[in-house]
Amino acid sequence: MDIRVRYAPSPTGHLHIGNARTALFNYLFAKRKDGTFIVRIEDTDTERNVETGIESQLDHLAWLGITPDETIGQNETHGPYRQLERLDIYRQHAEALMEKGLAYKCYCTKAELEAEREAMREAGEDKLHYSRKCLGLPDQDKPYAIRFKVPNESTYPFEDIVKGDVRFSSDDIGDWVIVKQNGIPTYNFACAIDDHLMEISHVLRGEDHITNTPKQLMVFDAFGWTPPTYGHMTLIVNTHGKKLSKRDESILQFIEQYRALGYLPEAMFNFIALLGFSPDAEREIFTPEELVERFDERRLSTSPATFDAGKLAFINNRYIKTLSLEATVALCRPFLEEAGIGQGQDDDWMESLVAVFKDRLSYGKQIVNLYDDFFNRPFAIEPDAMEIITQTGVDELIRAFTRLVEQSTTLDADTYKALIKDAGNATGMKGKMLFMPIRIAISGTMHGPDLPKMMHLLGRDVLIERLEQTLTIRETSDK
Repeated sequence: MDIRVRYAPSPTGHLHIGNARTALFNYLFAKRKDGTFIVRIEDTDTERNVETGIESQLDHLAWLGITPDETIGQNETHGPYRQLERLDIYRQHAEALMEKGLAYKCYCTKAELEAEREAMREAGEDKLHYSRKCLGLPDQDKPYAIRFKVPNESTYPFEDIVKGDVRFSSDDIGDWVIVKQNGIPTYNFACAIDDHLMEISHVLRGEDHITNTPKQLMVFDAFGWTPPTYGHMTLIVNTHGKKLSKRDESILQFIEQYRALGYLPEAMFNFIALLGFSPDAEREIFTPEELVERFDERRLSTSPATFDAGKLAFINNRYIKTLSLEATVALCRPFLEEAGIGQGQDDDWMESLVAVFKDRLSYGKQIVNLYDDFFNRPFAIEPDAMEIITQTGVDELIRAFTRLVEQSTTLDADTYKALIKDAGNATGMKGKMLFMPIRIAISGTMHGPDLPKMMHLLGRDVLIERLEQTLTIRETSDK
């Protein structure tokens, strides 16, 4: 059997992390099975469509490294790939169902339908199914929708890749609209028709679609078609176990947002692949090629996938660490320039800045925060560092180092490294009691970037100012 899977977004907005996962898992499944990955556009909800929605979806998928084998303008062997360009196809199939007596015209207005449902509510009925009052009516010269005639007392079972045996009863589903009065097909009807005509073999999607499956199976049964194999992936939840909501502003949920912050596409690919899939390996960093090789639908999780922003930051940091300095500068430069940092400085200065913070970067734009935190915040010594600064001999070390900085004609990272050694020789300080007091006197903390490179970026004037402030702080603490 030829493996053919599809990702079918609506062009109603940006690429959400959940939709990106659906696209990625279908992509990995297809590549692992030497199959075909298709992107088709379900754009029948015309009121919600965004003008640039299709372009946005395809652009962000491409940025992630998810490239379709078939889509709009690319290997269109089963096109068109936009549902609004397939309306005649849906109409023909709807008419075929009516000819078989499996669908019928419904002339009810919205007001009539609402009145019918309200009467059912008042009567205490728990299933607000359509009454079928239009079933069997002769043709009328007024607008109509087309409804699917749901078989009575039928069961729709299927073996779900993730959830196992799943069954739905037709008694829980009323006659549903397959084509609206405006001629636009409803989601489940168009989806089933497209899946058959595009020869989709497997459907991997979020579990919020599982209740759509029985209606789609009804369409397959009505035409005598073999349905695809379904797999419904578990929900993505936040760290509190609640389903991700687009209204939850505490979590960035759109690929565009991460792209704008300077996250790397390879890291996003890696992170998203682990949202509900467990590779057979005790690690978290995988190349796209490794994920293709290891992807196994049997290892899709049956428990909700937790979106952990800290884990994403960790993975992205690991990928940034593997970049060359030149590539990291290219990643950070736009954010530094936007913030007005480094104006008038040469490329060497920019490289030095990025090199200092490279290993601490979780995303490109963070370089601005790291710069501001180190260079622009008021100088202060952390409480834990005061114990070292107040030890005997530290004041002599700082004064000796200050004099050497003032006297030096050339100051770069290598020079500062030599000056630290000279200050140690002059005062008898060495090891931790040489480097740690000077680091604290420069940065206010016991940990941080490479010390000589950091001094070079600060410059002589700021360096001397901080050294003098440290002596003042030390003297004040002794009183």
